[in-house]
Amino acid sequence: MVLETSRISSSGSEFSSVLKNGKSVSDVSPRVLETSRISSSGSEFSSVLKNGKSVSDVSPRVLETPKGTRDFLPEDKIIRDNLVKTLKEIFELYGYNPLETPALENYETLSSKYAGGSEIMKEVYQITDNGGRKLGLRYDLTVPFARVIATNSNIKKPFKRYQIDRVWRDGPIKLGRYREFWQCDVDVVGISSVLADAEILSLASTFFKRIELDVIIKVNNRKLMNSLLDFTGIKNELQEQTILAIDKLYKIGPDGVRKELEEKGLADDSIAKVLSVFSSGDESAEEILKKFSDILNNKEGLEEIRSLLDACKSFGVDNVRFDPSLARGLAYYTGTVLEVYLNDGSLSSSLAAGGRYDKMIGNLIESKEEVPAVGMSFGLDVLADALALTKKIPKKKSVVEVFLAPIKTINACIPILKKIRDAEIKADIDFSGKGITKNLEYASKLEIPYVIIIGDSELKAKKVKLRNMKSGEEKMLTLEQAIAEVRK
Repeated sequence: MVLETSRISSSGSEFSSVLKNGKSVSDVSPRVLETSRISSSGSEFSSVLKNGKSVSDVSPRVLETPKGTRDFLPEDKIIRDNLVKTLKEIFELYGYNPLETPALENYETLSSKYAGGSEIMKEVYQITDNGGRKLGLRYDLTVPFARVIATNSNIKKPFKRYQIDRVWRDGPIKLGRYREFWQCDVDVVGISSVLADAEILSLASTFFKRIELDVIIKVNNRKLMNSLLDFTGIKNELQEQTILAIDKLYKIGPDGVRKELEEKGLADDSIAKVLSVFSSGDESAEEILKKFSDILNNKEGLEEIRSLLDACKSFGVDNVRFDPSLARGLAYYTGTVLEVYLNDGSLSSSLAAGGRYDKMIGNLIESKEEVPAVGMSFGLDVLADALALTKKIPKKKSVVEVFLAPIKTINACIPILKKIRDAEIKADIDFSGKGITKNLEYASKLEIPYVIIIGDSELKAKKVKLRNMKSGEEKMLTLEQAIAEVRK
């Protein structure tokens, strides 16, 4: 049952009915229920339209997007689509193949003790379908991927996949953090060597250079963290909560971490030891690793992070920094963990993150054998925010490259439009019979670079008038010449 793909009707009306009738588990937060009410309000909106009322008659609640979700108009969507296109190119350059999984998973899969851990389950959107099955919207793409591998033993390994899709978390909202967002994941299964980890860091470095964002890639190792916690004397039952607090060291500072650890019941001397060990200051990676080598008995994690840093040099990745406080909140990580940030710190959220999870897949199929896996997730929403913040990519209001403005010649213009599109040029045309002034205003407002004007005189001359909307220059050209000009 745990590993089955969620059984639910693909009918949108059935899904809406589940939400509308409040068929959710008893511990769903009020925010989730508010989202459900808004999602189910389509019937109210439809009723308004059927009765001939205007949009102004619809209550504001009906037309709002749920908190933490957004609409994307073309000028934003074009940027996002270009990011996705670039990511796909880089992923496939590194040998990763596409995969798709359902948005819904069985709640048992998401809540498995071998999945994301107790903290992430507080943010899961939960529903119950009409058959009484408890389901959840996926909170990441890693757990569904692990399910796919666990239930498809015939997949040849090593298996490298990428997936770009929506995920949902009912968490706090800020710049770069939303409740519905897109993750762009790469994972490889079947390689235990840290060379696979280093290759993923190389992939990340290649992508960020391609989009011209100056980033720092922070890395650590969970085995090393566990060894350090053993050294500080933290009891096993408190280690996961301690790791979650340590992970916030750069966000809330030593005093904030101290307060959290005090609330979790740690003694003052233990807290002091934790902060002393995990606060690296301005020390170099070699200095920190030397210090750890002198105090640790179990050096497995220490050697892994050393090997990773050496492998990064071989791959030519020069923007990696060892950060002993980096933990990643999810409980399934077993070795390498990583996060990517803007180097200037202008955005507090990570742009990408991931790590190694060698036990999750084996545990899901109740096997004692480890299935080594490592992956990384790029946040599409925060990447778009970062580009907007750094103003690296100018916004485009339209994908159209050339707009046809017929002057009472619409029927003759349609074959011309087809020839332009056959030349792989993105083209649009005025079907409404507007005057030339209004068509030029329209093209200008959408920042379309070229307008082709075709009246009777152009048809008689077997030419078109090409207007450069930026310079205002107009040329009488053959269609072939106009196409060549647009392509420049």
